Amino acid sequence: MTVAMTYDSKALYDELVANKLIIPTSVKGVFGRGAVFEDVLFHLNSKISRIAENDGAEVMLFPPTLDRKVFEKSGYLKSFPHLAGVVFSFCGSEAQHQDLVCCLAEGKPWAHTQTMTDVVLTPAACYPVYPSFTGTAPEQGRLVDMQNWVFRHEPSSEPTRMQAFRIREFVRVGTPQMVVEWRDMWLARGIQLLRDLGLPAESDVAADPFFGRGGRMLAANQKAASLKFEVLVPIISKENPTACCSFNYHEDHFGSSFDIRTADGAVAHTACLGFGLERICMGLFKHHGCDPLTWPNDIRDLLWG
Repeated sequence: MTVAMTYDSKALYDELVANKLIIPTSVKGVFGRGAVFEDVLFHLNSKISRIAENDGAEVMLFPPTLDRKVFEKSGYLKSFPHLAGVVFSFCGSEAQHQDLVCCLAEGKPWAHTQTMTDVVLTPAACYPVYPSFTGTAPEQGRLVDMQNWVFRHEPSSEPTRMQAFRIREFVRVGTPQMVVEWRDMWLARGIQLLRDLGLPAESDVAADPFFGRGGRMLAANQKAASLKFEVLVPIISKENPTACCSFNYHEDHFGSSFDIRTADGAVAHTACLGFGLERICMGLFKHHGCDPLTWPNDIRDLLWG
């Protein structure tokens, strides 16, 4: 007799903690990862590499901080001010330091002693790469493979909604036909990978979490133009499955912002896709159990074989 799977956000969080897969902190959406969690994530990431190994992508690695000028040029603050994390630091005198120390000792606010720096926490895994594309792309375009830490200010007790998480990202630059065909090819790959891992994955047209009333119009336009697709897996809810992969067509937004051209001189179009590594791992633990040694042999072979 098959027992129907139940979904509960707190129960999943408690199970992940009890099995030392994640290590809780006092801040919502911020937790450590245990050795087993990291082992699964490593092998998942390696499997994605094997799928992409013949694509000819350039591999790049960036820190979890981004040049603030690049961030400002990207337009992120126009659309997602509520998610951004700007890095501030103390840049004052000894007297101002004493003010800071006194505020700490007295339990008073001390934000006034901090100054905005030249970096922000990376809000989207693809953002650091666009300045390197400035100029004319080769006739075949550009393709970059990255894995980056991403920050979103979304404190939540829901385990799949983290403030800091890792994305395996690919970015394509070229003509509209090039990037759309590439995105659609990877959408099929992403669905197949998650289904091969025993996850009930489905794709759907999606929209980004734009801010405010104007944002609702932007989201509606994005969905109407099918610019964003997500691969969804039920992890904390069957009715509202979790986005584990995202496939985005930016049209000429970044091409215009960073002066990227195709070989014929036109403004380049870009697309990106991202695998949410932690979310996929949580999906695996939810659907197959917290001990990978007990997972079905075909899934273990796919990751560890």
